[in-house]
Amino acid sequence: MDTQEHGHPAILRDGGFDTVGSIETNVADGFTVAATGDLLYARPVTNGYYPGFAEVLRLFDGADVKFGNLETNILDVHSKGCPQAEYGGAYLIGASELGPDLKAMGFNMVSRANNHTLDWGVEGMRETTRALDENGIVHAGAGENLAQARAARFLETPRGRVALVSFATTFEPMARACDPAGEAPGRPGLNPLRLARSIVVPPEILENLRQVREMLPWYAPPPKDPSRVAIGETVFEVGDRPGYSFKPNPRDVDGILHNVRRGKQLSDFCIATNHGHEPEEFTNQPPDYEQTFARKTIDAGADAYINHGPHHVRGIEIYKDRPIFYGLGNFFNQDLRTPVGADMFDAHGKDPRIDTDADVTAHEMAIGYPYPEGFVPLSASVYYESVIIVGRFEENQLAELRLYPIELRRSERLANRGVPRLAPAPQAKAILERLQKLSKPFGTNVEIENEVGVIRVRANSARPVCTDTALPPI
Repeated sequence: MDTQEHGHPAILRDGGFDTVGSIETNVADGFTVAATGDLLYARPVTNGYYPGFAEVLRLFDGADVKFGNLETNILDVHSKGCPQAEYGGAYLIGASELGPDLKAMGFNMVSRANNHTLDWGVEGMRETTRALDENGIVHAGAGENLAQARAARFLETPRGRVALVSFATTFEPMARACDPAGEAPGRPGLNPLRLARSIVVPPEILENLRQVREMLPWYAPPPKDPSRVAIGETVFEVGDRPGYSFKPNPRDVDGILHNVRRGKQLSDFCIATNHGHEPEEFTNQPPDYEQTFARKTIDAGADAYINHGPHHVRGIEIYKDRPIFYGLGNFFNQDLRTPVGADMFDAHGKDPRIDTDADVTAHEMAIGYPYPEGFVPLSASVYYESVIIVGRFEENQLAELRLYPIELRRSERLANRGVPRLAPAPQAKAILERLQKLSKPFGTNVEIENEVGVIRVRANSARPVCTDTALPPI
């Protein structure tokens, strides 16, 4: 009996092939994954003048998987799609040439579920699907109904078959896909992981809120749980440390884990990837639900969990010798978005008869995100610094992660910034030291060798549960 597949031993159970239940990693030695964060990507770059970009792309050489989160739509808006009333904060759109450009860069796997999936409507989503399919790029997370959006998609490589399951916690309500119900057809959209958010306050504040609720004319019967108070759509709960708490929707969790398990059963290696901004950009700590959920995806068969969305780096955990990335930052951050829908002009107090698309973008970049110390503009350096992760597997074990710091030309003019190059030594050191600090609470040791971060994984090493939920500034 032949026990070889993809050049490596197949896993045996009870003297025969286990073709159903196994969720073990099953790849040939030297299997390599190169992973990036958000592709905020508007215009093709492979034929442009971006000194240093070729050196970045060389990091992908030899990798079996080249992954990123495609946070844009690829379409010719003059013939397809239109700006939606609900959109992900900005109308993200990319030129039709982005499909071939992604292929030329080497990307072969991208996630689609994010808060910009339906910025340009169902037509925009479908045109993006067409552009990726025509260029042989595997993608997951968006589909004609929920079952399609949830399903794993597969990449064939010489060292093993790779599954991708893509979902999002940050999205607009109408972007959520649904399945058919009776005669009602399904709804196109993304694979959601809905979160119920509550605000954590001290006991005395909760009691004050309870009194306020009872004074309101639309006062409703109190919830059965005395530790929670609901005022309108906002829920407050008691806790020692003020902040935000999130509870994942159980049905969404079950659906995602089911597809992770199915994806792994039909492949040798499985990536679970989430686009989540929670608890928002003001912190470099993951939300309180995420560690438990990320570990569940690993238990279900994922060989790596990747979060992208905060637009800056967060810590790295190794759980059961498999990596969990809580935030990979941006790989592209091309700020010049065009065309811009009328609603975005209105949101920024601009007039399309007078102001330009660049004026709207510049205003958005100047406002930025709220932090404890005040608003930090989107032009801040933290949004133009990140890492490329290259993970190598030997004997079906994660042997090493290498972290290559990049910077996205923040100092260049609007038309040219946002394309990565390797960070110079002082900046690279600062990025890696930030990751060292953020990963330490997860028991992860990031070594720095010649401006490259290295995580060496030891089999069966004990890893702590991160209990530090403080929200230090970025």
